[in-house]
Amino acid sequence: MGLLKVGTPLSWKDSLEHCNYIRQHGILQFINTYNRLKFIENDRLLYGDEIEYALLKLDAKDKKVRLSLRGSEVMQLLREKEAPEVKESCSWHQEYGSWMLEGTPSRPYTAFTASLVNVELNMRLRRGRLRAVLAEDEIAPTMVTFPLMGVGDFVSPACVPGGDYSKSAFVPDACINPHPRFGTLTANIRERRGSKVDIRVPLFKDEETPEFADTNDAGDEPQIHMDCMAFGMGNCCLQVTFQASDMDESRYMYDQLAVLAPIMMALTASTPILKGRLASTDARWSTISQSVDDRTPAERGEGYFEPSPFMAGQGTRLQSKSRYDSISSFIHWSSWTQGFNDVPCEIDEDLKKLMIENHVDEHMAHHMAHLFTRDPLVCFEGHIELDDEASTDHFESIQSTNWQTVRWKPPPVPSGQCAPHIGWRTEFRSMEVQLTDFENAAFTAFVVLVTRAILVFDLSLLTPLSKVDENMRRAHQRDAATRNKFWFRKQIVPDNTEDFCDATKPPSRDDAFEEMTMNEIMNGKSNYYPGLLPLCYAYLDHIHCDGHSFKRIDQYLKLIGKRSTGELLTPATWMRKFVCEHKDYKRDSTVPNSVAFDLVVACDEIGLGKRACPDILGDVRIDPIVAEGIYKTPLDREKLGDAQRRHILQTIMSRAALCDGPDSAPSGASLRRQASPRSRSMSPAYGPSTPPGSRKRSETITEATSREILEFTLEVKSAQRPMEAKSGLGY
Repeated sequence: MGLLKVGTPLSWKDSLEHCNYIRQHGILQFINTYNRLKFIENDRLLYGDEIEYALLKLDAKDKKVRLSLRGSEVMQLLREKEAPEVKESCSWHQEYGSWMLEGTPSRPYTAFTASLVNVELNMRLRRGRLRAVLAEDEIAPTMVTFPLMGVGDFVSPACVPGGDYSKSAFVPDACINPHPRFGTLTANIRERRGSKVDIRVPLFKDEETPEFADTNDAGDEPQIHMDCMAFGMGNCCLQVTFQASDMDESRYMYDQLAVLAPIMMALTASTPILKGRLASTDARWSTISQSVDDRTPAERGEGYFEPSPFMAGQGTRLQSKSRYDSISSFIHWSSWTQGFNDVPCEIDEDLKKLMIENHVDEHMAHHMAHLFTRDPLVCFEGHIELDDEASTDHFESIQSTNWQTVRWKPPPVPSGQCAPHIGWRTEFRSMEVQLTDFENAAFTAFVVLVTRAILVFDLSLLTPLSKVDENMRRAHQRDAATRNKFWFRKQIVPDNTEDFCDATKPPSRDDAFEEMTMNEIMNGKSNYYPGLLPLCYAYLDHIHCDGHSFKRIDQYLKLIGKRSTGELLTPATWMRKFVCEHKDYKRDSTVPNSVAFDLVVACDEIGLGKRACPDILGDVRIDPIVAEGIYKTPLDREKLGDAQRRHILQTIMSRAALCDGPDSAPSGASLRRQASPRSRSMSPAYGPSTPPGSRKRSETITEATSREILEFTLEVKSAQRPMEAKSGLGY
């Protein structure tokens, strides 16, 4: 969630005098990074995912669910339990909401097919570890949004709405992460804008929805109204970041993935409920976009704003999009030659000129000059004048608050001499978090495979940005994955690939794009477009994917294929169906407490593997996530004290035979040993005359005791033999 610094953040009023300085020096920091590292090459593929979680508190007696504002506390517990030297570990990070946290693998995945399967294992590990530190009445389902956000008494501990940061009529400032950056970010967006954010989402029309009773065809469509950043930045998502071989490849993947962003958002749609109402949309993006829209009335084209010399564009330059939106410019040189940058892209001409004069290529300079038409939203006291050769903080303060569907990420400044090398990266940001780790891993693996197929087969998905933006609009709509068509490129293979397409009807450049169904985009159309899923299979065949990995990857790809045909539902469609079929739902587009309670419990149980969900998963069964094994057990070498050693040995000797297991009834030899006079004299039930383990080393073992020990040992070995034979193990 952006750049976190330790220090005192400045209010918007106190930040204003520093805005132009930070923008100027942010670009200088980028220039230094660009020129120092632009020739890095041959980096290996590394990638990682990010999943955001929401903590919920259940009141089973009254069937109510609330946000549990323990995110920071739970994150600290998780961090304390992590062992950084263990490969299969997790990292935990702060998020905007005080009920949220973010989980990532502690180390990136590598460029092997087995890593595509390991993604799911690490996601399951995160879910298990998070579950282990929650209270008995807490759950953490992977849902995009809390269904009762902003409705009544919806937080624990209880708080009244509003506060100095958000001034919301519905949400208390206690919902904002206590790190000072987040409250200041909320307030500064509101103050720069000149008003509270104004979020409007179409309301779902049902049989008894009261808002539609007095409307006619000419009336405005009823909407769900929200008024603060938490309604958007409180949403959870799935993001994937890739390290490219070099800068050129990272920019090429940025352009290609930008085209896929609306497609993947529609396939992962999971947001049918906002502020306790059923929405007429299925995806989160527009809600978040409106929740952080810091544009002044003049920048939105809606009114007058007094020009300010301290603000970017004096606060009056028209900005066609929120700073959380789809991209406005491709950045690879080959994309510019085809005229696909056909949407407004406001830039700072002076900053672009500065970059070009300092050897940044025009296409990248244009992209950065566009991002830097925005002001920094959080400045820290005493952290303004920095060494532009050694720091990128000013660059990141603006780069990280341009939340677009894809983000291009230059290498960071190393944190120390032993810090790992990090190259040029591309972050894919549009996907919605899914209910299960199987789904989240499936979509992560799919995006990874698509990027590999694009590179290996020299494919191009490039589509004019005007059509990408139209796809983004369509992707929000209800059941978009099955009802809508999306603009897509007809011929994605190189022009010189002969006999692949129908030679009699090759697509012309004037007719290079058409509207396709999701099924056609994923599975192919006619004889000129192969489909993304067949290309993934072709790539796996090309690299000779091992059978073990392929078995699971095949399940991932089949899930996506079935969802694209409508055979399997998106989470949004399933949730809407769950609500509409619930006995307490009144057909009025309102989600009652009892329905919200049952919904979040069902989502949690599906994610934990406690409840089957064939509507979403088909015949895939999720293995239950259990507490055992979520942390590795070290082979300890610390010596025990006398008392500890005696207690452990006594416990072992009083247990059943090893072959029976620790919770079974004692074996015959064990029973005879416990029934012997010596055992009775040492048993607490008979009042031991000699403390256990107090026998001197020189004390002689009696013949009877020796016989018992020999008998016990032989019985254990004889019981082990059939087990060894069965398992193929031996000594």
